[in-house]
Amino acid sequence: MVRQERALRTRRLILEAAASVFDEFGYEGATIGEVVTRAGVTRGAVYFHFASKRDLAQGVVEEQFSQDGVPERSCKLQEFVDTGMVVAHLMPRDPLLSAGARLSLGQDLFDDLGGGAIPGWIDRMEALLTVAGERGELLPHVVPADTAWLVIAAWTGVQIQSQKLSGRADLELRVSGLFQHLMPSIAVPGVLGSLRMGPDRGAQVVAEIAAARASDDGVDGDGGDEGGAVPVEQQAGVGVG
Repeated sequence: MVRQERALRTRRLILEAAASVFDEFGYEGATIGEVVTRAGVTRGAVYFHFASKRDLAQGVVEEQFSQDGVPERSCKLQEFVDTGMVVAHLMPRDPLLSAGARLSLGQDLFDDLGGGAIPGWIDRMEALLTVAGERGELLPHVVPADTAWLVIAAWTGVQIQSQKLSGRADLELRVSGLFQHLMPSIAVPGVLGSLRMGPDRGAQVVAEIAAARASDDGVDGDGGDEGGAVPVEQQAGVGVG
């Protein structure tokens, strides 16, 4: 058991290092040697977990789905919005999300990774919309699969535009604007009026997740323990980006 836990920690360390390398250099410019240096592990350790650079890139893309999502809500459309807003908040701060986006959109690797993270995000959003429909939160014309596809396409476009024009500095503001334009076309009026879609929504949810996790782990109110404070984004551990 101890050996297995150590292996999982090493794998995560390698993925985090690889994400920073892919995010900085892209797939073609990234090297296993640089990953080894940043992770502080041996080359053999990297190849124990990942057979090639392509497998490592696939691991980075898939890692964002290995954690729990945003907190479950009684209103599934709020959970739908929260998912998009949390990713908007974390993407400029989390290399795994940022690298996952770059690898998913890079034309030299897109086909090889089967669309990267995009199919996974479409599936996640479709699942939320399907439950929302079952609970009477959606207007009658809404088809969850079609709406999920369009939302992810729009979100991706917003992310690219924000990256190009502001280095993602305005990403939360722009994604908030996307939801404020989108939700009136899919949500019933009674639900629409209750949705929280402001630019600070992602930060609020991340803080909520971190507080809940700190409480579960017995961490004191300052978010620290004997080992020192853990960054909010790392405490959140949400599978988003």
